[in-house]
Amino acid sequence: MSSPDPDNTHAAGAVTEPAPIKAVPLRRPGRWVAAIVIAILLALFIYGAATNDGYQWSTYRDYLFDVRITEGALVTLELTVLAMVIGVVLGVTLAVMRLSPNPVLRSVSWGYLWIFRGTPVYVQLLFWGLFPSLYKVIELGIPFGGPHFTHWNVQQWQAPFLFAMIGLGLNESAYMAEIVRAGINSVDEGQREASYALGMSWSRTMWRTVLPQAMRVIIPPTGNELISMLKTTSLVTAIPLTTDLYGRAHDISSVNFKPVPLLLVAATWYLAITSVLMIGQYYLERYYSRGVTRRLTARQLRAMAETTTLGEVAK
Repeated sequence: MSSPDPDNTHAAGAVTEPAPIKAVPLRRPGRWVAAIVIAILLALFIYGAATNDGYQWSTYRDYLFDVRITEGALVTLELTVLAMVIGVVLGVTLAVMRLSPNPVLRSVSWGYLWIFRGTPVYVQLLFWGLFPSLYKVIELGIPFGGPHFTHWNVQQWQAPFLFAMIGLGLNESAYMAEIVRAGINSVDEGQREASYALGMSWSRTMWRTVLPQAMRVIIPPTGNELISMLKTTSLVTAIPLTTDLYGRAHDISSVNFKPVPLLLVAATWYLAITSVLMIGQYYLERYYSRGVTRRLTARQLRAMAETTTLGEVAK
């Protein structure tokens, strides 16, 4: 009885193995044509803008890092952050009120949203600019002729930054309330039922169970609202507030009569700040999206590879 030939067995196995598939990518010439056309048009636009004397690029370079412009950019950042803090805090409160079983709280929240979402932000800022004319004195005390504990003379207030911050924050809170409400409604109803079964109250369930899970839905539109708020600060000229980025650029152009390069300077700063905010928004969204998708990040893949290597070494 002869032993099997290992060479013949290997050859038979090699013959039965299927040939590797040679994948040929699908050709899409339309994409290349469109990319070439867009690149040519973009190059023509850049060349035309660079050689157009109307843009006054020398003036643009002179004022790009001017002290007044950088100070205006800082004021714009401060106004954006403070207004968004007011909008987020008040927006969360209004969203919880809107979902509350209390009909009074629901009615108040609905009325607030109806007013601030139904009127333009520029008109609201105009009213805040006229606030000292509408309310000359603010008094706290017992109404209808009772004693007053304290009072403020509003006409003596010289705080356009404060009025701009309040006006933008109150307007933003109406939109943030709807964003938060949508995030809360995206949480499964079973989470609330489980919290109620544990003896948690409605408010405790909202703050401890629902809102943390709703952050995945709330964060992306909130980032968009932050970027939108940065650009909306240019409307504070209605207060009037002229110490922001756009106000500074407008004041300078009113003196040197060169509005185009100063508008380009303001646009460049807005783009730079927006780019930084978009990067932060990306990482924040990725942080709150953990566990939602099955696609592993590069860090998770490296950790998995290291774990596999350590396991093989241990064997």
